[in-house]
Amino acid sequence: MDADPPIVCVNAIATATPARDIHQAFVDWAEPRLPTRERALFRRMAARSDILHRWSVHTDSPVGRGGFYENGAQPPTSKRMALYASAAPQLALDAISGLDFDPATITHLVVASCTGFVAPGVDQIIAARIGLSTSVERLLIGFMGCYAAVTALRAARHIVRSDRRARVLVVTVELSTLHLAAEDRIEPLLAMLQFGDGAAAALVSAAPTGLAMGDSFAATLPDSEGLIGWTIGDQGFLMHLSGEVPGRIGAALGTPAMRATLTNGTDVAAIAHWAVHAGGRSILDAVEHGLGLASHSLEDSRAVLRACGNMSSATLMFVLARMLDHGVTGPGVALAFGPGLAAEGFRFGPVH
Repeated sequence: MDADPPIVCVNAIATATPARDIHQAFVDWAEPRLPTRERALFRRMAARSDILHRWSVHTDSPVGRGGFYENGAQPPTSKRMALYASAAPQLALDAISGLDFDPATITHLVVASCTGFVAPGVDQIIAARIGLSTSVERLLIGFMGCYAAVTALRAARHIVRSDRRARVLVVTVELSTLHLAAEDRIEPLLAMLQFGDGAAAALVSAAPTGLAMGDSFAATLPDSEGLIGWTIGDQGFLMHLSGEVPGRIGAALGTPAMRATLTNGTDVAAIAHWAVHAGGRSILDAVEHGLGLASHSLEDSRAVLRACGNMSSATLMFVLARMLDHGVTGPGVALAFGPGLAAEGFRFGPVH
């Protein structure tokens, strides 16, 4: 056994989105559903969302003629899961195809997917389709929401630290647009306005390339369990996203205790790079103001939000991929929020 565990690195990340942009179609569909007095507010909020595109696995506009939700249709969860079973593995494979690796070298597969269920699981389907050995160890992470990418990467780090020969393929794939609902209330429509589909894949190993993963952290904000909810209904998975979330996050990040948790006691100003889950413009604003960051500090997160919206667990991987593309390796902090209300993340730095 090694005396010291190896430095674990995220060697490469590749991402994929579906072909159909549904953002404007959703806005045009949702606004008339609201009472007249709330339509102007919805229009203003949509314009201020800082989202330009959201992508969907639906081949036709899901809210248009012949679409999945035409005329306010509420497909049963079974029909939504049937689409998940076919579309989620394919989108994951699209992301994996962007990585350069020999499947024979992969020892472990970690998959995070919170927007659907199928058995055999997405992990088994992916393993079979890319030709992984049947001896590859698999881990499937589900229903944790937006911070599940942290959980997946953290698990990969633990695996490699226990065996420096391990080479882990980490995949996140989310199909949030399977869960649109024919609502006529502004709060759930504004929540749905944030979400799109996407997938990402990463290689994690002891090979000294990419960005080096440091220690992880987890914290739950007190008395916040009701602020973010994700429950299974007869017509899809029902999202509850309280308008209190940004304020609670900003307040928490302003405290010395929470800052110390994120930075391991290092001054926030010494952290050069912040990879923050792009949960929405108000979330990013809350992080920026709560930590006292410069206005450009979250540009990678804001760019992902503009281009793709919130893709649940895949979003943080898109942000990290963008940083790697720009040659950014740290020092930095990766941070995501989700049900709980929990904040989870890890510190990262350059490979020495």
